[in-house]
Amino acid sequence: MTARSVAFSRTRLTELMVPSFANFGGKVHGGVILSLMDKVAYACASKHAGAYCVTVTVDGVEFLQPVEVGDLLHLDATVHYVGNTSLVVGIKVTTENIKTNEVKHTNNSFFTMVAKDDNGTPVTVPELELTNHHEMRNFVTAIRRSKIRKEAQVKLQRDYDAFIPKEDFALVDAHRCTISFERDSAFDKTNSQCDEK
Repeated sequence: MTARSVAFSRTRLTELMVPSFANFGGKVHGGVILSLMDKVAYACASKHAGAYCVTVTVDGVEFLQPVEVGDLLHLDATVHYVGNTSLVVGIKVTTENIKTNEVKHTNNSFFTMVAKDDNGTPVTVPELELTNHHEMRNFVTAIRRSKIRKEAQVKLQRDYDAFIPKEDFALVDAHRCTISFERDSAFDKTNSQCDEK
């Protein structure tokens, strides 16, 4: 399988932000932007893979600035990393005011996608050809981001499993919540209504 360059699958999606995309505050709804990001990630990943791709995880969605109705939304996607069957697609989102031509950076995000065949079985994707230091930095950063995410998941699960109400009341008391049950009551792990596992 021949390696494919980052440029081979680079994808840009431009969409006009229309009034039907607005939320109650008059700005473009974040869900609309997420949907467009998923679309451009799919296009970019599928072009590199030469196969249908599905979204597995989304990292780093932080809306830096609001998106206005009437703006052009530009979503630029490139493959940052490939594994055996997975790809990480980096997306940069900017807006452009049609009247003033002002461009604003609204957010970055990273979508992990998995390539699948017609039966839904994961398939091997082509290697990624890195042609400059910037592309290599993106590749290495994706490896490190994945490692950090896995370590954080293990730590959070360990903290969740080690929950001891008597020791954690001080932490809760420092935040904005009210406890309406007896602090000395026993914790029933079998009756947790909000299980994060």
